[in-house]
Amino acid sequence: MAAYLCAPAVIHGEHSVETREIVEEVRGRHPHAPWAPRIDGIAASTGIESRGWMLPLEAAVAPGGGGDLGAAREALVRDGFTEQDANRAIAALKAVPASQTVQERTAPAWEAVQAYGERAARGALQIAGLDVADVDCLITSNSTTPALPGLDVALANRLPLRGDTMLLPATQWACVAGTRSLALAADLVAADPDRVVLVVISEALSTTYQPADDTLESLIVRLLFADTAVAAVVTGRPRPESVLRLDAAWHHTLPGTRDLHRLETRADGTHFVMDRRGPRAVQETVTAMWEWLRVRYEDDPSSWHPDVLLAHPGGTRVLEYMEQTMPDEWPSGLLSYSRDSYTSGNRGGAAVFDILRRAHDAGQKTGSRAVLYAAAPGLTATALEGEWL
Repeated sequence: MAAYLCAPAVIHGEHSVETREIVEEVRGRHPHAPWAPRIDGIAASTGIESRGWMLPLEAAVAPGGGGDLGAAREALVRDGFTEQDANRAIAALKAVPASQTVQERTAPAWEAVQAYGERAARGALQIAGLDVADVDCLITSNSTTPALPGLDVALANRLPLRGDTMLLPATQWACVAGTRSLALAADLVAADPDRVVLVVISEALSTTYQPADDTLESLIVRLLFADTAVAAVVTGRPRPESVLRLDAAWHHTLPGTRDLHRLETRADGTHFVMDRRGPRAVQETVTAMWEWLRVRYEDDPSSWHPDVLLAHPGGTRVLEYMEQTMPDEWPSGLLSYSRDSYTSGNRGGAAVFDILRRAHDAGQKTGSRAVLYAAAPGLTATALEGEWL
């Protein structure tokens, strides 16, 4: 396996949402929640002061349209209500704030996902010195705004791509999209080194912000997520613009863990549900990855180590576990770019590309080794190992 990656384009959500704004909104809506007295400490523990969303906070907390109550009014009249009483009842119902529907939440976000994805795609092609006509395969991922046709077809039309471009959508990769899309791209260019693969990941994670939810887990979800679109070009032969050679990939799935993190679609939109056992399960994938690297370099265990770890395990708690369990002889600070990325939110499938961009912009020595890792609901994980060019 040898694939060559150009630096990614990263488009952050243009609407800055401050943590204090979220805290104020949640406190005003759920003043009697069991966790309400601790909300400031919980918010501070995330280490996030601001995150970028594709849509403003007002769009997430706005009441829904409430639907057409004409049929309800007619039913009241048929049931013996006077016209005046029926009108008063309907007016009272309209005064009650209604939750947004799936359509009200998803439709504007889906438009934003497409627009941001196009911007990222064009940016990645410009970075790689290529044109849309050069793309032989498009891999896309977006988990929070399901649509059919999906982001792949939308971008094929918006860019536009050649009619014979292979389209490979992956709507359920979620947090593992960054590493898994690169592993798939590497397999594609290994089969045909002349292929040009464009990867685009666009996630509006803010659609999981559900104002009515009053659980502690829902509070954490509201505080964590950011919206981002990323894209990068992978080729089978090195280009002047290539920054990283990918040499090996690893995949791992833990059985019996599919309920620990999940996205549920309800009447008022999508809800991200977390189980507190999740981080410990993610740690098991980290342990398995350490073993993969140990076996891969068992002939040189004392001198080999990565020079940078670009990791998206879902949060800083698992980053701490990674630091505690990596070999003692490895240098410190390997996860600094990962930690830096989390200070402005969890970007889901776009996270690894954002972390990679931060590492690239900081400057990496030719020949330095990199490990890319991500875990996603399932629980499933993918890692890659490669060398900076």
